[in-house]
Amino acid sequence: MLLERPSDDTLYAALLARDAAYDGYAYVAVRTTGIFCRLTCPARKPKRAHVIFFETTAECLEAGFRPCLRCRPLSTGREPEPAVSALIDLLEQEPERRWGERDLIERGYDPSTVRRQFKRRFGVSFLELARLRRLGQAAETLTAGTSVIDAQLDAGYESGSGFRAAITRLFGAAPKHLRTRDLLKADWIDTPIGPMLAIADRLALHLLEFADRPALPAEIRKIQENTRSAIAIGRCAPIDQIATELDSYFAGQTARFDTRLAAHGTPFQRSVWERLRAMAPGETLSYGALARDLGRPAAIRAIAQANGANQIAIVIPCHRIIGADGSLTGYGGGLWRKRWLLRHENRMNSRASEGGTSHEPDRESPELRQPA
Repeated sequence: MLLERPSDDTLYAALLARDAAYDGYAYVAVRTTGIFCRLTCPARKPKRAHVIFFETTAECLEAGFRPCLRCRPLSTGREPEPAVSALIDLLEQEPERRWGERDLIERGYDPSTVRRQFKRRFGVSFLELARLRRLGQAAETLTAGTSVIDAQLDAGYESGSGFRAAITRLFGAAPKHLRTRDLLKADWIDTPIGPMLAIADRLALHLLEFADRPALPAEIRKIQENTRSAIAIGRCAPIDQIATELDSYFAGQTARFDTRLAAHGTPFQRSVWERLRAMAPGETLSYGALARDLGRPAAIRAIAQANGANQIAIVIPCHRIIGADGSLTGYGGGLWRKRWLLRHENRMNSRASEGGTSHEPDRESPELRQPA
């Protein structure tokens, strides 16, 4: 539900209306001009037949479109708006609270502005995020053995059928079945090259992917099937740890990750991932070289498949695999991110070899994100 994209007809209607609720939810590219824009761009609106919609700016760039100079779709700050940070803090303090627009108004917030900011950042409104958080709390109480009716009332649902439908739709199981299942937590982590989704249990990290990765919904379903677990919005120790380690990585301080990883994959896939983790930051290998390192020179295709099956981005650094001719090969997070990460790690190496002490994060201009 969190990852569904509106239909193209809905997005085109939002474009014509300059509906701020969809700003950042998708981007429009105009075939006749070769330019892509935000849906709120003030420029003259193109005809329906001349546009194509993308979910991310990376997809627009990779398709060969240029960013609009009026609405500047690439200029998205890393820091959230003050209202977003403040409301997220309030939500974590009272995850069981039933928030409404009146609560926002009483705290001096404009509901439409809050809705737009949360839609842009998370893909859902604040009130929807609060509802999901409340359902997450209910799922936690169910897995701890609480009765369904008590969990329903704690979540603020007067209707039992409505509560059962909401739980089933969000977690893939009816409330009574959640009482026998483990619970995974999922949360967003901001990075300079886009938000990432982390999923973990109380012991290990199961997934770390860029939120705009096309395969992400399938990966989430696979985790649920393999672990027989429900997923709730929230944080646990491994997510807190990997968020801290990613901050250090993007600040150029260290490329070491100590967060415990869940043991997914076949024995062969895990051997490929272990070799990737043994690589030095900025070091690159081709599929053929990696196959020879593992003593399986004929297993190039299997190694490529293992690389594609990796669902722990950056920590298992599949971005360090390049073509035999030195060119950049496919990357689930987008080739522009792959290039960004390799340049970032090369700069980290340069500072280390020079004995520098600067820990300033890389401030690459948007132009450097565009594919060559």
